Amino acid sequence: MSCITTKDVVYLQDKGDGTDSISVMREIPKPYKVQVNDILSINVKALDEDLVKIFNPVTTTTTNSANQDPSSLYFNGFTVDVHGRIKFPVLGEITVLGYTTTEIEKLVKDELLDQYFKETAELFVTVKLAGLRYTVTGDVTTTGVYTLYQDRVNIIEALAEAGDITLTGNRRDVLVVRQYPDGQKIHHIDLTDIKAMNSPYYYIQPNDIILVKPLKRKSIGAGQTAIQNLTTIMSLLAGVVSIYVLTKNL
Repeated sequence: MSCITTKDVVYLQDKGDGTDSISVMREIPKPYKVQVNDILSINVKALDEDLVKIFNPVTTTTTNSANQDPSSLYFNGFTVDVHGRIKFPVLGEITVLGYTTTEIEKLVKDELLDQYFKETAELFVTVKLAGLRYTVTGDVTTTGVYTLYQDRVNIIEALAEAGDITLTGNRRDVLVVRQYPDGQKIHHIDLTDIKAMNSPYYYIQPNDIILVKPLKRKSIGAGQTAIQNLTTIMSLLAGVVSIYVLTKNL
């Protein structure tokens, strides 16, 4: 029989020499490159705001709101199609697959200056992902598809949004299914080890699927901790003794 210990449930444990400070995230994560099915929020500004209305189906106020309705972003944002392109007013189809948002900003601005505006318009273009959308499933409190309006979200924050991993969930081997241009790949991360913060999968990306497996444990009852298992054993022993006493007195 085995039970769940604190080593199974505590995040980011120091499994090294026990020093007070630990170096993490030595390298800055590489900028995310846009994938198929991503939705982009593109905002164009100029000295004459009337000239750019056609390019802004979602207003700045709405786009920046944390309470943005995802359906509004779906209908008014710019979805990357299966060919890696978006359809942008006036400019038509623009290939954005594999580009960072900073690169797309420059691409859109250059095309607008070349086809529609003059340099004196003082054009300013911002491109953001219209929410970081991901899926959590497995041994968590609430499985589902979530969208967070942040540029960077780590996997612990993502799991917290789903109510966290349950007591019986395996934190030592969490699976991250990530989308790449050539398909999907499955990665493993141990969230009980502080070294996880150095993992390239510690920060999630759009369309990630986080899968939490249950712990493999043997038990004789529903107990999940040592105390609960001991209680179960004592109850069984008490039951055996009671039956013995009753049968002896017959």
